[in-house]
Amino acid sequence: MELTRRRLLVGAALGAGLVVAWSLRERHYPLPLQPGPGEAAFDAWIRVARDGAITVSVPQLEMGQGVATLMARIVAAEMGADWNRMGVVFAPVSETYANAPLAAHWAELWLPMAPDGGIAPESWLARRWAERERFNATADGFSITAYEAPLRHAAAAARMLLTQAAAVRWGAEPAQCQAVNNTIRHGAQSIGFGELAAEAAAMRAPEALTLRPPIAETPQNHPAGSTPPYSRLDGPAKVDGGWNFAGDIRLPDMLFAAIRHAPLGESAHLAGHDAAATHGIDGFVRLVEGPDWLAALATNSWAAERALAAVAPRFSVHRPLSVERIEGALDSGLKAALRDGGKPIHRSGDAVGLLGAKPPFSQRYDIAPAMAAPLETATAVARLRDGLCEIWVASQMPESTRRAVAIALDMPVASVVLYPMAAGGSFDARLECPHAVEAAILARAAGKPVMLTYTRWQEGVSAIHRPPVAAQVEARVDDGGALVAWRLRAAMPSAAREFGARALNGASRKQAMAQHQTHRDPLAMAGFVPPYAIPALSIEQAPVAVGLPTGRLRGNGHGLAAFITECFIDEIANALHREPLSYRMAMLGDDPRLGACLQQVSALAGWNGGHDDSGQGIACHRIGGGCIAAVVSARRSDQGVIVDRIAAVADIGRILHMDIARQQIEGGLIYGMALALGSAPVWQGGLPQSARLAGLNLPLLASCPQIDVDFMASDMAPADPGELGVAVAAPAIANALFSATGLRMRRLPLGSEE
Repeated sequence: MELTRRRLLVGAALGAGLVVAWSLRERHYPLPLQPGPGEAAFDAWIRVARDGAITVSVPQLEMGQGVATLMARIVAAEMGADWNRMGVVFAPVSETYANAPLAAHWAELWLPMAPDGGIAPESWLARRWAERERFNATADGFSITAYEAPLRHAAAAARMLLTQAAAVRWGAEPAQCQAVNNTIRHGAQSIGFGELAAEAAAMRAPEALTLRPPIAETPQNHPAGSTPPYSRLDGPAKVDGGWNFAGDIRLPDMLFAAIRHAPLGESAHLAGHDAAATHGIDGFVRLVEGPDWLAALATNSWAAERALAAVAPRFSVHRPLSVERIEGALDSGLKAALRDGGKPIHRSGDAVGLLGAKPPFSQRYDIAPAMAAPLETATAVARLRDGLCEIWVASQMPESTRRAVAIALDMPVASVVLYPMAAGGSFDARLECPHAVEAAILARAAGKPVMLTYTRWQEGVSAIHRPPVAAQVEARVDDGGALVAWRLRAAMPSAAREFGARALNGASRKQAMAQHQTHRDPLAMAGFVPPYAIPALSIEQAPVAVGLPTGRLRGNGHGLAAFITECFIDEIANALHREPLSYRMAMLGDDPRLGACLQQVSALAGWNGGHDDSGQGIACHRIGGGCIAAVVSARRSDQGVIVDRIAAVADIGRILHMDIARQQIEGGLIYGMALALGSAPVWQGGLPQSARLAGLNLPLLASCPQIDVDFMASDMAPADPGELGVAVAAPAIANALFSATGLRMRRLPLGSEE
C-alpha cells in the first residue's frame, strides 16, 4: 500500500521539535513528548533509544483493556521490532492525538443538528473539532479505529528512515535492506535500530510510505489456552507492583484527604458539622468546606477519615432521590408515550399502521439504574506551584478534566498540567473526574500537595449511573411467523446529552439534568434497532427527568437494547412454538456474519433448543462492525441465580491480539452478568443503600461460570470486543432462566420483581 506524504495523518519532520498534521491545511503543533537523553524521536508516536528500546506514545487510558499492548503491537509489527524491546508511555493531551472517529460518533454532543448515528468517521469537520478541542477520549471501543492507521504510518516512516540510514552507511540500496527483529539487515551485514536512530531521525521522510500487511491473528493459530506470542506489556508490572496508579503517587509534604458528599436531591448544601470534634486526632490538619461536600486533610488517610467521622457533617437536601421518584417518572413518561407517541429515533415502513390498535405481541420491560463500581475508587493528586496546577489522575477525557480544573481554580487551561495515570478499571466511570477538581481545590486551600481518594461508599454516593428504562415493545408476525412490524417506545433520560453537557460544556450535574435529560437522544439509544430484517420499524424515545445524574457505562444503549430485544424475540418464538435459534436465523436477512456466530455457538455450547427445562438460553447482538452470539446455562437455587456456563462466538473482524480479544469478551460477559444480577443501588433519603461492593450482588470468583469463547475468522476491519459480551449476557441469562423455570423475567436486575 502506497501512501503519499500529503496523505499522512502526522508528518515526520522533527528537526524543529514540531509535528505536522495534515487535513485541509498544514498545521504545526509542538512535539507532545520531547525525547530523553539518548533517544531519537520519530514523529509524535515513536522514540528509539541508543540501546534499541522502542517507546510508543499511548494517548488512550489504559484501564485493563490492553490498549497499551495493542498500540505497541501495531508499531512493532510495522517496524520489524523485537517485542522484548517494546515499551509504552502515556501521552499528554495534544492536537496530534485527536480521536476524530469518536468525535464523529459523538457528533450529537457538540454539533448542532447532527444527523442520527453521528457523521462519517473520516469527516474533516470531526477532525477539525477533535484537533481544536484536543479530544483524545477513550470510549466506545474507538481506540484501534482512531489510531491504528497513524501508528502504522509513523512506524512505517521510522522503519524506512532506519533502513535509509543503514543503506547510506553500507553504500547499498534501501530496497535491498530489511528491518527484522530490531535490526536492519543487508546480506550478512546487520546493525541495530539503536545505533541508527539519531542519524535516521535527522533524515527527511520519504515521499511515499510502503506499509506491511496489517496484523491478523486467526482463531486456528491462537486457540484458547495457548501461550500468546506477544505478552501484555503491563502484566509483569502489575504482578510486581511496579504499574503505577494515582494512589501510588507520593510528593514531598503531601496531605491526604477524605470527603463526604451530600445525598442526591433537587438541591443540597452543607448544613453543619462539629468542627471541635477533631481535637485530639493525631495527624489531622484542617477541614475544607465545599458547597455540597466536606473534606478533611491530614498527614495520613486514616486520620482524615477519623476526622470526618468525628465531625459528622450534616446536609440539607430538598426532595431527596428515591426509587419511587425514579419509577414514577418512568411510568408517567411511558404512559404519555403510549398515549401520544414518543420522539422518533428510527423509522422504516408503517409499523404503527401494521400493528393496529391491539398488537398480537406486546410486553413491558424495565431496567433499573446501574453503577460502574470499578475496583479502584476515584483517586487524584494535585499540587499548585509556580503558577501551575499539576494533576495526577486516570481520565478517559483528559482535556475535559484539565478544563474543569482550570475553571474551578480560575486559571488558564494552559496552566493545568495533567499527568495521565492508568486506571484500575473504569467501565466509563472515569469519563468524568470531579475528584480531580476537588483535589485541586483542596491543594489550593492547604498550600500543599493533596491526594484525594474516595471510599467505596463515597464512590457510590457520587456515581454517575446508566439510565433507567421503562419500555413497551410491540410486534406483529406474518402467517409464517416472520416479524413484519416492530414498535418500541422507551421512557428514559437522555443520558448521552446529559453527559455531553457536563463533560464537553462544563455544565454542573443539576444544570445538565435540567437542560438535557428531556431532549431526544439517539446516542443514548444506540443499539435499539434490532439486527433482524423487519420491514416496518418504529423506535421512539420518551425523554424523562428522573432526578438521578445519568451518563455513560460500559455497554451503554446496547446493554439496554439487547436485553429488551432478545428477550422479546424469545417470547415470540415461544408463543409460536418455534425453536429460538432457527427463529432468529430465519430473520437475519443480509447479516451472514451474525448467522455464522449463532450457528457456531450452538455447536460450541451443545445447544438443545432450550427445551425440556434444560436451562439453556440464547441471545445475539451487533455493535458497529462486530457481532456476537451466546448460549448460557443457568438455574435458580436457594442462593439465587446460578450461571453454570457461558459459550460465546464473536466476529470482530481482523484480530490484532487474540489473547486480549478473548480477555475482553470474557470480561464483558462477566460484567454483563453483574449488570444482569446486580449493580443496581436502591436509594433512601438520597443515599444509596447498597453502594458497597458486597451489597451489589456482583459475581465472585467462586460464582463465575465456565466461559468458552471462540471467534470467527474474518478480514473485515477490526471491531472492538469490549462491549459485545456486556450486551449479550443479560438476555441470554434471562432466556436461560425461562427455560429452567418457565418464569419470564422482564426486569433488570433479574429477580428484582420479587
